[in-house]
Amino acid sequence: MEKPKKKQVLLFYCVEAEELARKIAAHSDHVQLQTINWRSFDDGFPNLFINNAQDIRGQHVSFLASFSSPAVIFEQLSVIFALPRLFVASFTLVLPFFPTGSFERMEEEGDVATAFTMARILSNIPISRGGPTSVVVYDIHALQERFYFGDNVMPCFETGISLLKRRLQQLPDADNIVIAFPDDGAWKRFHRQLDHFPMVVCAKVREGDKRIVRVKEGNPSGCHVVIVDDLVQSGGTLIECQKVLAVQGATKVSAYVTHAVFPKNAWEKFVHKNGENTNEAFSYFWITDSCSPTVKSIKNKAPFEVLSLAGSIADALQI
Repeated sequence: MEKPKKKQVLLFYCVEAEELARKIAAHSDHVQLQTINWRSFDDGFPNLFINNAQDIRGQHVSFLASFSSPAVIFEQLSVIFALPRLFVASFTLVLPFFPTGSFERMEEEGDVATAFTMARILSNIPISRGGPTSVVVYDIHALQERFYFGDNVMPCFETGISLLKRRLQQLPDADNIVIAFPDDGAWKRFHRQLDHFPMVVCAKVREGDKRIVRVKEGNPSGCHVVIVDDLVQSGGTLIECQKVLAVQGATKVSAYVTHAVFPKNAWEKFVHKNGENTNEAFSYFWITDSCSPTVKSIKNKAPFEVLSLAGSIADALQI
């Protein structure tokens, strides 16, 4: 059976995601970059212009977004809502990191589930000539959030775990890897994709007024243990996990997170001091380029290593 021909995709992008957009285009001959003039009026509100708007009629169009802060969301939404209305054949929104994903539930009356709000906004993206918009998201924090989206869009959930698995195969101690999860939520999210590795599951337990990390199950002794989670903010939980794993005999501890948020430069606490690794440091800290500002900040700083989503995104644009 003859394989379907790959479609040519016109990829627009926000300013923050330009480096990732260029990597995507370099990865595939079927992706062509397009530009937007990201201008502002004197009062600070956006004054935007989609270049070559007439030429994108009947084309497969996509937009690479980065909602790194509330300040940049409005101007990107303005473009996202405009592109499908330019008579395009199809429209795909790539939002590698769904930033409100960890605020998905109400625990008491008055809590605002901002993940639901964001999903409702994106669900109102206009339908293009080809039908509903595809929304590509990587390792969303809670799988139930797929049900937050309305019928006007089609969420396509991808993962960065395949990048980690490929990198682990390249390590000199690849046959001595144990995967650790900082809590049951991370285990539920990722264990099926990593079930060929021995596993350790950690948990926070209450001791008086403190919450202490303990190993709930599994044995890290004598192994290179890789802690896996979907995102990191302050990094406190990862540090506590590293300590308890080292105490229980792990020879090395590394970490992988798809989304390295690191507000207020929280990544600094993980940088090897004076370029040296110690028993208290992470041997490797793998992240993806889903959070563009962080990628720029940690460049050439051990133990950080960026596993790019570019190839995966290029493939997703062909779905």
